[in-house]
Amino acid sequence: MANRKLYSGAKLRDMRQRLGLTQKDFASKLGVSLPYLNQMENNNRPLSGTVILALAQEFGFDVTELSSSENERLFSDMREAFSDPIFGDTPPQLADMRLTASNAPSIARAFLDLHRAYRQTQERLASLDEALGRDDARLQPSPWEEVRDFFHYCDNYIDAVDRVAEGFAKGRQSPDWIHDKAIKTLHELGISVQNGDQDAIRIYDPNTKILTISNRISTETARFQILLQLALISHEKLLEATLDLARFQSPEARAIAKIGLANYFAGAALMPYKEFLETARMERHDLERLSSHFGVSIEQVAHRLSTLQRPGKNGIPFFFVRVDQAGTITKRHSATRLQFARFGGACPLWNVHRAFETPGQFLRQLAETPDGIRYLSIARDVTKGGGSFNAPLRRFAIALGCEIKHAEQLVYADGLDMARPDAFEPIGISCRLCERRSCHQRSVPPLERQLIIDENERAMLPYRVR
Repeated sequence: MANRKLYSGAKLRDMRQRLGLTQKDFASKLGVSLPYLNQMENNNRPLSGTVILALAQEFGFDVTELSSSENERLFSDMREAFSDPIFGDTPPQLADMRLTASNAPSIARAFLDLHRAYRQTQERLASLDEALGRDDARLQPSPWEEVRDFFHYCDNYIDAVDRVAEGFAKGRQSPDWIHDKAIKTLHELGISVQNGDQDAIRIYDPNTKILTISNRISTETARFQILLQLALISHEKLLEATLDLARFQSPEARAIAKIGLANYFAGAALMPYKEFLETARMERHDLERLSSHFGVSIEQVAHRLSTLQRPGKNGIPFFFVRVDQAGTITKRHSATRLQFARFGGACPLWNVHRAFETPGQFLRQLAETPDGIRYLSIARDVTKGGGSFNAPLRRFAIALGCEIKHAEQLVYADGLDMARPDAFEPIGISCRLCERRSCHQRSVPPLERQLIIDENERAMLPYRVR
């Protein structure tokens, strides 16, 4: 895939407009003809190597901005939205969806917002008896989904917050050193930290300026929560400025996102970018060794690996997902071409679902998606206790993976026969979007395929896919 053509007309056009140049002047500086530039801006031609080199040399542009990862996510999200039965059996052609995502991303986002609002309205109508008479029965997206999409389209990397957290951790010597520095910084702000035997893992009283951390949680969680509270107090202006740029549609979404940014700061302070990236490479991305080195949980390590998208200093493009026992995705991000279902569960053939059957063990899977892309996926269960005998357990499974071309940089690839085609298990995004015709785990027919129904024949499925 190294020779994959790069179509990035919208971003090329945006670069030109930022410079205040006409197409004619821009084409002259790039050393191409006016018709050729016009074709590139309209995605009728891919960007040539000459143009990419000229953008870097003539204008000093970071050519990583031309990456089409955002377009791929928009395309994937549009494709899933159009799988909604409301659109019937004749959705737009895939080429048209891809063209919209590439050439008119603002229209694609507006469509996704509209579809999300429609779904929310349908859910409200389904429980109309509950909604009648309520003041908040208005059309608006789910705050949780709005925040999830914010991080999704930021590549799960928030540069300003990441760099401030890295600055805070400068001179880091150990996990305890970070913990002590956080408490010292809070003390300098007049805030005392104490332990308490309460159910809530963290309570901060702004009147007394006392931060109480539950003594029922692990040391790793306690460190994280102290840093989270530090971000909310000492870096509030930075968090608020970032939220202003996001333009959330409701105060609830903004409040959820603020906590999300504080969580981001805590993870980035415990695992500062440069040191974490270098250590991850040295340890060949061994989650257990990284967990021990930085004094964090395995889930926190996996999540942090998926955020290493700093321009010019990128880590391996990973996907990261967390699912509950019902198969519902509770966290998701992908810096790879693999995109997750926005609604509902993930493919049942994926190893993340089998992780519940083998607690405490890493499962490895060589997988191939319907588009022919191959991945290495590792999965493990995650159990979160409540700190007492009667407290309920929360069980999840996490999966982390990358395209097979990066697999040799992971310790989990050792001993796997990646040269054997039949070693790769077929997985998909969701049944409605998966085009595999003979999948034994298919729950509903694929949206874009015609079905053959024969009342005199029953195979694994009650229909055949043409």
